[in-house]
Order: sequence, then C-alpha cells, then structure tokens
Amino acid sequence: MDKSPRHIVAASALIRNEQGEIALVRTERRGWELPGGQIELGESLTEGLQREVFEECGIQVELGRLLQVRSNLSSAIVIFCFQASYISGELRPSDETPEVRWASPATALELITAPILRYGLRDLLENDGPVIYHAYENRPFALIETRTC
Repeated sequence: MDKSPRHIVAASALIRNEQGEIALVRTERRGWELPGGQIELGESLTEGLQREVFEECGIQVELGRLLQVRSNLSSAIVIFCFQASYISGELRPSDETPEVRWASPATALELITAPILRYGLRDLLENDGPVIYHAYENRPFALIETRTC
C-alpha cells in the first residue's frame, strides 16, 4: 500500500438566511447535507467553496470564519467548514443536487442522516467558540478524535 501523503481537500458552508434558516442540498450518495465540495487545483478554499455553493444551489454567499475541520480517515478527505451568510440568488437544484431547501436548525438535524454530517452540524449549532476538529472513519462510523483549536 502506498503511504505517500495524498489528501482530497473539500469545503462546506453553514449558510444562514435572514430568518436564521440553513441552506441544505440533497445528493444521491449522502442525502441531505450542507453545500460544498472538492476544491480544484489552483483554487483557494474560499474561492472553491463559493463556486461549489453556486453550482450546487444557485446562491451567492459571504463567507465568515472557519468553524470546523473534519478528517475522514477512511478516504483521506479533509473538509473545512465555514460560516456563511446568504447574499443573493434563489435556491435551485443542480445535476448533483436534485433538491435544495432552507430549513430551521431543528429540521436540518432531522433531515441530515449521515452520522458524521449530523454530528458535525450539531457541533456547529452548539459551538460559537474555537474551531472544532474531528477525525473519523466511515462504515461503520467511528469518531476517533475531537478537539478544539
């Protein structure tokens, strides 16, 4: 097995509108989740995240502070989650996200069923302090490490 360092970098956004609702997208693979995706070569985290948000749900956002970093040890993906505010546009589905919606925080927690995504959202909603780091494995889900930075 090749142990050379190779990680996929991704980013997601906790986007709130003026009513405090959270933007969610539904994918065929993971179900409901926060908008985001892989960062392309040559993009900064913030540029890639704004592109992904627009591609997945059609809205423009203003990114705020970094809230959370998740490291998927099963697939070598590192996900940076940023706070974001809705600026403009209408939510619309895309080829990779057949459904998009605004949801209250309680409804978002009900809709998101993937264990790390639900766990991560709960942390995002409860913590307004330092950045939270989670290392985990999938299938079965196991939280390996959690710390604040």
